[in-house]
Amino acid sequence: MRVTLLQTDIVWEDKQENLRLLRKKLEMLRGEAEIVVLPETFSTGFSMNSRQLAEPVIGNTITTLRQWATEFQIAIAGSYIACNEDATSSTENHPYYNRAFFLTPEGEAYYYDKRHLFRMGKETEHFTAGNQRPIISYRGWNILLLVCYDLRFPVWSRNVNNEYDLLIYVANWPVPRRRVWDVLLQARALENICYVCGVNRVGTDNNQMSHSGGSVIYSPKGELLASVPDNEEGTATAPLDLSALREFRQRFPAWKDAECFQINI
Repeated sequence: MRVTLLQTDIVWEDKQENLRLLRKKLEMLRGEAEIVVLPETFSTGFSMNSRQLAEPVIGNTITTLRQWATEFQIAIAGSYIACNEDATSSTENHPYYNRAFFLTPEGEAYYYDKRHLFRMGKETEHFTAGNQRPIISYRGWNILLLVCYDLRFPVWSRNVNNEYDLLIYVANWPVPRRRVWDVLLQARALENICYVCGVNRVGTDNNQMSHSGGSVIYSPKGELLASVPDNEEGTATAPLDLSALREFRQRFPAWKDAECFQINI
């Protein structure tokens, strides 16, 4: 499976411009990648203006991406500011979500609402936390898609009985906490015996938060397979080997010795 990291800057709250720029990049990746991973809230930046920016999955952003997934024959993953189709205009019930998506060339669509909202950035005041953690089945692979701050919480990403093979994090992870990003991505690969892909943005947002990137792919042994240079827009692609992963899990079955417990949501 060829996975491509797409590390970009984001034009603040300008969906159409971010989509225009993305299409140009996808055109260059046609035939080169099977999965392209975008940063968190790729179309708006990490804005708390959820009431004005939110769209349902039948809105323009996801509809456009689904068309492009088919056109370019690439699965596309990322996140955007979402609402349900029947969401009211009231902010009292916070009917808005930081919603991750995985859209396939075959027309399938999978969604995950960010579980761990970043309270220090007031995300808890403008969004609703998700409570489901779907495993995505795609071309023989099982994939877990999580968002940014989720990275800090290893229980939420725990790979019980090898239920997934590839763990993807999409993020707007700022420079002051960059070391956490670097360390925990590699740790997640090692502890879960899986491939880990993390994609972060670059540039400075309207909250004057700077982002340096650090988009990477790690092997189940913690080896760095691909990376995009810091502070640059760019791509990097790595081929992931499912047979090699399964063989390693057989030779080193540490997962059999993990404790069993249940998460209370």
